Amino acid sequence: MFWVDERVVPKDHPDSNYLLAFDGFLSKVPIPPGNVHAINDALSAEAAADDYETHIKHLVHNGIISTSETTGFPKFDLMLLGMGPDGHVASLFPGHPLLAEKSKWVTFIKESPKPPPERITFTFPVINSSANVALVVAGAGKAHPVHVALGNGQEPEPLPVQMVAPEGQLAWFLDKDAASKL
Repeated sequence: MFWVDERVVPKDHPDSNYLLAFDGFLSKVPIPPGNVHAINDALSAEAAADDYETHIKHLVHNGIISTSETTGFPKFDLMLLGMGPDGHVASLFPGHPLLAEKSKWVTFIKESPKPPPERITFTFPVINSSANVALVVAGAGKAHPVHVALGNGQEPEPLPVQMVAPEGQLAWFLDKDAASKL
């Protein structure tokens, strides 16, 4: 298990995606600890991103994770993504320069428009090398970006969610409120 993005806070902090995953899932299933690959929360955002990318490259080198024949980026079997009310996915926000990152596997952001400000994130080349992506979206506050991405809504620039284009399958899972403008 890997994190597509993570807030650079201690693992026991209420904003930690690790804590959310541990409380809601990992503490309830028999996953060996060696199969859980969390970021090093003792490092700065930049160092944590570099460390996480190095860790993933090591797993690729040892044949634990395969790579895309097309792109050479790691090819995860399944990537679970959510979407924010501004159309962001992972920690890739509208209008941010990280949307254009083409070579890094993992990068960092220090000025996230959504607190906390420091995060690490997979880049679009990694997200889009996935065999399958499940995009789970809930809530009326996300109806507009869902409409833009799946309906005929308009935005001056593409939303980050519209840049999700995996090599494999993309499946959207919407609740009634998120789908209310379709």
